[in-house]
Amino acid sequence: MAHTLPHPDGHSPQVGPAPDPGQRILEDRRRGRGTATNKSGRFERLSAEPYDDGWNTIDDLPPLKTEVQEERARTIITRNESPDISFDRSINPYRGCEHGCVYCFARPSHAFMGLSPGLDFETRLFVKPNAAELLERELARPGYIPRPIAIGTNTDPYQPLERRHKLMREILEVLDKYNHPVAIVTKSALVARDADILGRMAERNLAKVALSITSLNRKLCRSLEPRASAPHKRLDAIRVLAEAGIPASVMIAPVIPALNDSEIENILEAAHEHGAQSAAFILLRLPLEVSELFRDWLLREEPGKYRHVMSLIRSMRGGKDYDAKWGERMRGRGPYADQIAKRFSLAAKRIGLNLRQTKLSTDQFVAPQKGGVQLSLF
Repeated sequence: MAHTLPHPDGHSPQVGPAPDPGQRILEDRRRGRGTATNKSGRFERLSAEPYDDGWNTIDDLPPLKTEVQEERARTIITRNESPDISFDRSINPYRGCEHGCVYCFARPSHAFMGLSPGLDFETRLFVKPNAAELLERELARPGYIPRPIAIGTNTDPYQPLERRHKLMREILEVLDKYNHPVAIVTKSALVARDADILGRMAERNLAKVALSITSLNRKLCRSLEPRASAPHKRLDAIRVLAEAGIPASVMIAPVIPALNDSEIENILEAAHEHGAQSAAFILLRLPLEVSELFRDWLLREEPGKYRHVMSLIRSMRGGKDYDAKWGERMRGRGPYADQIAKRFSLAAKRIGLNLRQTKLSTDQFVAPQKGGVQLSLF
């Protein structure tokens, strides 16, 4: 099945394959989930999909439940050399994310586990119970140079699993103990639970938190990111953090043209009213399998906007669904991308956001020295 799209230059039409509705999982089975398909990952030789053979047996399949497995990780600090992001290391205490954000650019990472970036990503999750232990060990390594650790850059550290496993709280306790800086991004109001630790760290300029808000429209949020906190809860979390003295900011992520870009000013104003000091935005990213998953969502939830949304996306991505070019993958290019950036900048300036930058301290770090840590001979 093909879906004809207008070419960004307004001339010849661009034809791209539309997702096959026949591959979708029945709605009753996937209620509360972001995606509707569960195609095998790109590294798998064989692909399996539920199929109705006419005997209605597919109707007897139970609703999808969240499955959790433990992963005994060998390392916990992930390094990167990306030139267009502000951090060089991060921590991901979980694989997969129950929030189920349909646009999540981390979905393709589940293919490395032999699983689907679709429903598997939000229902078959992995926890790293030894995360805090590994972190303390890695901070103790000879020659370790402290720089801010980013958490929440891949999967959300405060997704529903965190209520039970409390890996983030354990990680923060280690960072607090050794005066190590941390920057957190989340879509969950659960981060307010740790305001006590984060508040202590903020007093030493060791912590800052960004709440990612996609829309103030609760119906749209429920559809795009079904198990993330409601937008008013995220705003409340900003207030709690700010009142605890923690530098709080808002991240409008992702900005989706013709869907939520009209809300940029309103989101910034609401966040500022709740105590946010700074703000940033990221344009929608559709790498690998995410493109088909998002297009399928558009056809299901916003069919009347499909052509317009995809046309604008491609106008900012060089005619493609996505372009991973350094320096452009977060913001896009072209007139519409420039317009979004200008609107954001003018609104932030008018409201009083981004007047100062919070640069976290690294000179207070004290390396762990306890039993099991190899000491220097000299």
